[in-house]
Amino acid sequence: MDPMRRSPSPCSSRPSSPRTPPCEMLGYVGIEAVLDQLKIKAMKMGFEFNIMVVGQSGLGKSTMVYTLFKSKMWKSTVPGLGTPTPQTLKLQSVTHVIEEKGVKLKLTVTDTPGFGDQINNDKCWDPILGYINEQYERYLQEEILITRQRHIPDTRVHCCVYFVPPTGHCLRPLDIEFLQRLCRTVNVVPVIARADSLTIEERETFRRRIQHNLRTHCIDVYPQKCFDEDINDRILNSKIRDRIPFAVVGADREHLVNGRCVLGRKTKWGIIEVENMAHCEFPLLRDLLIRSHLQDLKDITHNVHYENYRVCRLNESHLLPRGPGWVNLTQAPAGPPATPRPSKVRHQVQDDSKDNEEY
Repeated sequence: MDPMRRSPSPCSSRPSSPRTPPCEMLGYVGIEAVLDQLKIKAMKMGFEFNIMVVGQSGLGKSTMVYTLFKSKMWKSTVPGLGTPTPQTLKLQSVTHVIEEKGVKLKLTVTDTPGFGDQINNDKCWDPILGYINEQYERYLQEEILITRQRHIPDTRVHCCVYFVPPTGHCLRPLDIEFLQRLCRTVNVVPVIARADSLTIEERETFRRRIQHNLRTHCIDVYPQKCFDEDINDRILNSKIRDRIPFAVVGADREHLVNGRCVLGRKTKWGIIEVENMAHCEFPLLRDLLIRSHLQDLKDITHNVHYENYRVCRLNESHLLPRGPGWVNLTQAPAGPPATPRPSKVRHQVQDDSKDNEEY
């Protein structure tokens, strides 16, 4: 997938430019070698991916991260000496470099212990939204420097996995209020946590109710329909949207099943294999986050969510540049800024790009 892809605005009425006719080539040039050059450069630089997990305590967020990346992101505590449940929401970020077949991935996982665990959960989402906007602000402050780094450190949250408790009913008011705010700021992928506590029939009924809640309350989770670029994207993403929220089970131990080691959870009824689609939908979540849509998550974060934040911040700032190496912006507000519609921002960015080219 092209890392510089930009989805056309659904509100755009601009006619598409005529396709340039291909030029007849008389011999081999070697243009295809550009792909090898990009691959070599990408292998040297490595990749960055920042993910946030949100949900109540006890839903298996840390275990799910281990299951996804086959790595212990947090040090396990000795039984009986674990840290108590925090009285207030406090975000924790851990960064590790994972290498597989020569490909390095700098992975940052942000956990949100204490979310939704209190009796009064009024505005418990403010620290999370504040953290996400803080990362946008850091990137913006580096980006507007006259003399800036060749590679700006990217700490922006590319994806937020939201763990829904397996109640079997529908989304709670807390879930709805938070998701309405969260989906305007970051890519959100909801999952049904600890899905092994539900039967197959209960799981499907719960999924349909959640999907109905998302449509009723205009909660646009990833992958968003308006960003499907072509028919292939539309077909693939439609299948994903039909299965969201994924019913997942996490595990950090391997067990012997029919002569082979599998990652799963052992119960008195048997072993739940997390990579077996007959048991849970963890493979769908893994494929979405890593194997098929990782770069797209980063693209939408940069071209849509961060662009919305950048436009709002620059519109809010009325100060002229001070000094040779930086631009002074007004202090970012405590709450999340009012963001325009993503489609309009993309359309505006494309217009600006066209004006710059003409200039």
